[in-house]
Amino acid sequence: MRLASIVTAAMLIIATSAHATDTPAVVAIARKRIEATDFRASGRLIRVDATGNRISNAITMAAHWFPGVLRVLVQVVPSRNSTGSADQNPRVTILFEMRPSGQSTIRIFRPHESQPATLPFEKWSESVIGSDFNYEDFLQPEYYWQRQTLLKSARFGAHDCDVLRSAPSESDRSHYAEVQTWLDHTIGYPIYVEKKPKYGGDVKEFTYFGLSQSGGVWSARQVEVKIHGHPGSTVLIIERGSAKAKLGIRDFSPEQISRFEDHP
Repeated sequence: MRLASIVTAAMLIIATSAHATDTPAVVAIARKRIEATDFRASGRLIRVDATGNRISNAITMAAHWFPGVLRVLVQVVPSRNSTGSADQNPRVTILFEMRPSGQSTIRIFRPHESQPATLPFEKWSESVIGSDFNYEDFLQPEYYWQRQTLLKSARFGAHDCDVLRSAPSESDRSHYAEVQTWLDHTIGYPIYVEKKPKYGGDVKEFTYFGLSQSGGVWSARQVEVKIHGHPGSTVLIIERGSAKAKLGIRDFSPEQISRFEDHP
């Protein structure tokens, strides 16, 4: 079973065929997708620079919706250089906890450190191991923001889409001023996303490729991220995984994460 993920990692799941025609219905479908999350996936996180050179890092993900919180566990293992040693960035394991109330947290586990470090909000916009994904991109809180507007119907490639605009209120912690999501009319799955940073900066573009369905669950094989007007991009490629992993709270416990760190 092939998956993609978001970042979202919650972006990966939906089981609907109804075309919603108003804002509350579109938002409800998006939230249903988030709240059905239960997957494992592994693949490559590839940064492509302006000259076409590639840096490929291994990535593994696990995500599950628990009552009131989406937990996403991500581990990125840097590539090895020509000498056989690891890249300058160490292996990193990150636990994302997205709460609809806005009290989301990000904790980073590093090898040989006894306790995880909580990532302060001001660093959520920083790159994850040199990629075009930042930490906030893995939280996917925008469907729970109070300001939701169905802007229009639009065509994106072969897809007829609903375009949903999500904007944070003063109580929502985000480095984005707004997020616009193109959701396929038929399946409700995101096809394309634009994220506009607060305080200036260029729009970040997410494009989903290789959509397929298995057991009522839609997924994408690749997600490409580009910063508008900048050369290069980052591609998340999912090589294998399970959309119904039957994860539990123990899979996200500090003890389990420590074992994950020791035996990636």
